[in-house]
Amino acid sequence: MLAMTVERPGAPLAARDLPVPEPGPDDVLVRVLACGVCRTDLHVADGDLPSLGRPVVPGHEIVGEIVRCGARITGRAPGDRVGIPWLGWTCGRCAYCRSGRENLCPSARFTGYHRDGGFAEYAAADARYAFPLPRALDPVASAPLLCAGLIGYRAWRMAGDARRLGVYGFGAAGHLVAQMARDAGQQVFAFVRPGDREAEAFARGLGATWAGPSDALPPAPLDAAILFAPVGALVPAALRAVGPGGTVVCGGIHMSDLPSMPYALLWGERVLRSVANLTRADGEALLALAPRVPLRSTVRPYPLREANAALDDLRAGRLEGAAVLVP
Repeated sequence: MLAMTVERPGAPLAARDLPVPEPGPDDVLVRVLACGVCRTDLHVADGDLPSLGRPVVPGHEIVGEIVRCGARITGRAPGDRVGIPWLGWTCGRCAYCRSGRENLCPSARFTGYHRDGGFAEYAAADARYAFPLPRALDPVASAPLLCAGLIGYRAWRMAGDARRLGVYGFGAAGHLVAQMARDAGQQVFAFVRPGDREAEAFARGLGATWAGPSDALPPAPLDAAILFAPVGALVPAALRAVGPGGTVVCGGIHMSDLPSMPYALLWGERVLRSVANLTRADGEALLALAPRVPLRSTVRPYPLREANAALDDLRAGRLEGAAVLVP
């Protein structure tokens, strides 16, 4: 099968002819129909996440069709449609798993990092961490829900009941969160790269009350802000933008270092927190919410062999919405 692999962090992905994965007893083998390109894939490719010392097939926004089931699998069958997210396995025994916080499991394994992911024609996944999907869903349009949507949903919940919500970085996750927030009656304030008028227009087209550069203050104090841009310097900017009692949520798995900042930015019972990974409960809740809103992903499809072009476009901020690879 064709797979695009990270052979060495910082180098372009390599096109490789690899064997089709052999599913374990608890796995399903899927034919990949579409795989979204996430900023975490960029962090894996660029070496922002620790190297595992071996080639890795990235990709964790997988929509696939089951072609084979492991020996212990029940309730799944070839032909079933599934979505495979970043969280690929947890121990189920630690205090975090037992308290509903499997996203913090210290033994967790992640798709497209510890387990080879969806930048390939086939992928194997633990069936317990693969969400059933209706066959009527468009694979390309629904792929970004598997991480941009899921992490966005978790970050949005962590932001609390905010009447005025700021979104820093209006890409794959940001444009989905904006739709959730608008459906809930919240005002959305979109912060984009300075000078990016197209991104401002994109945000306004999705119902943003205001859209402007990330170094500007909004026209009114925010109740909460979510950062999807992995730029540490935006943390003090977001703290300046929220009023007393406001919350700033960092939604990425990696961010550049936070600069030194005065305590006065945090004072006033402001809250600064991160969101780590996702739980299966998040996935079930988001997939139930998506058709009700309804969430609509803006996507740009790329052939699988053009994974490097998709990563380059994401790195350079040339995307509206999300990139999706199609084998």
